[in-house]
Amino acid sequence: QVHLVESGGGLVQAGGSLRLSCAASGRTFSSYAMAWFRQAPGKEREFVAAVSWSGRTTTYADSVKGRFTISGDNAKNTVYLQMNSLKPEDTAVYYCAAAGRTHSYEYDYWGQGTQVTVSS
Repeated sequence: QVHLVESGGGLVQAGGSLRLSCAASGRTFSSYAMAWFRQAPGKEREFVAAVSWSGRTTTYADSVKGRFTISGDNAKNTVYLQMNSLKPEDTAVYYCAAAGRTHSYEYDYWGQGTQVTVSS
């Protein structure tokens, strides 16, 4: 059974930083794409950032480019999302996702989410 558990969310003032963590169990994720998505109240879930199965390629939504960084620690089977210069519009529940197959960006596994609230 694959499990993804997010942590690190919280309340922060605009301009502040947070680092989200996603601990994976049930499978080694070093050869699978991992990603972060978010969903704000009343809005659709949206893509935030992804790291490829090789770990060499990262992709970001335009809204977070230059402020957020996705990274992984294979030894800990954990993916991180460093969020800097946070804005109130970054407020959302953030979800970690993992691809079900290598060389794929189709995400079959999801965490339960962690709340990020940015106050103005």
